[in-house]
Amino acid sequence: MKYCFVFPGQGSQFVGMGKELADNFKTAREVFQTVNESLHQDLYKLMTQGPEPELTLTANAQPALMAVSMAIIRVLEKDFGISLPKTVSYVAGHSLGEYSACCAADVFSLEDTAKLLRIRGNAMQKAVPAGLGGMAAVMGVSFKDIEALVETCSNEGQVCVAANDNSDGQVVLSGHMQAIDKAVEIAAEFGAKKCIKLPVSVPAHSPLMQPAADVMARALMDVEAHNAQIPLISNVFATAITDKKEIIKGLVAQITGSVRWRESVIYMKEKGVTDVVEIGAGKVLSGIIKRSDKDINAISVYTPAEIEDLANNLK
Repeated sequence: MKYCFVFPGQGSQFVGMGKELADNFKTAREVFQTVNESLHQDLYKLMTQGPEPELTLTANAQPALMAVSMAIIRVLEKDFGISLPKTVSYVAGHSLGEYSACCAADVFSLEDTAKLLRIRGNAMQKAVPAGLGGMAAVMGVSFKDIEALVETCSNEGQVCVAANDNSDGQVVLSGHMQAIDKAVEIAAEFGAKKCIKLPVSVPAHSPLMQPAADVMARALMDVEAHNAQIPLISNVFATAITDKKEIIKGLVAQITGSVRWRESVIYMKEKGVTDVVEIGAGKVLSGIIKRSDKDINAISVYTPAEIEDLANNLK
């Protein structure tokens, strides 16, 4: 078996996440405490008690999802004695999940990863005034075939781009809210089975995020980075990289660039990956991979029982 660990992006958060981990593992509690101290905030309390609107804020959801993923990684390492570089062939993450993947591969420390995601969340929120930007998921249309819809919605100074190429039948659009509303209205004319607006106020992975990319370029230069101990399949390159300079280049580029997830899954398959494990809250990525490639065994790991089962399989 050849493993790739993948890490979820924004939207997978829920109130209560992390509590079961903290109740069962001292190592998980230590991760949450470290993140709290790094951010000077009781993020764990927000994760486990809410309120949900506050947890959903980009600046909170991003480090919170990373904290849950890294709690699972540290439990695997410390409580079950798993060496990730010896057992995992690749890591990858969807959007903010790429930072979790970097932390798991020892590119950044846990403290610096939390701080970077707080900066990233704030910068993305500030880049476009609330209500002016949005995103929508288009079902039943391939990335290649969505160009006509994007072009139609991009006229008169309105930005509309294909932000996430998730799978053959799911592409996420991002841009000005007016353009996104138009896409939802006319998507069926371009062959879409469904087009639904997403509950986000940030037009991620679009040119509108350039101010946030500039902020992250500076922030990433200010932290200590190391070459990845496990090859990282980059969102924007859709190939594996280990060089810290290339990784940072990719992290800056993904703020405005497309998440090439469909191509990343194809790359995993070409490199002989047999098992993909989604580490953290939710089951979004494992669900996409199951639908995309029946030959890859995709599972999600979050509960203590799931962590123990995975550890036994990795030994």
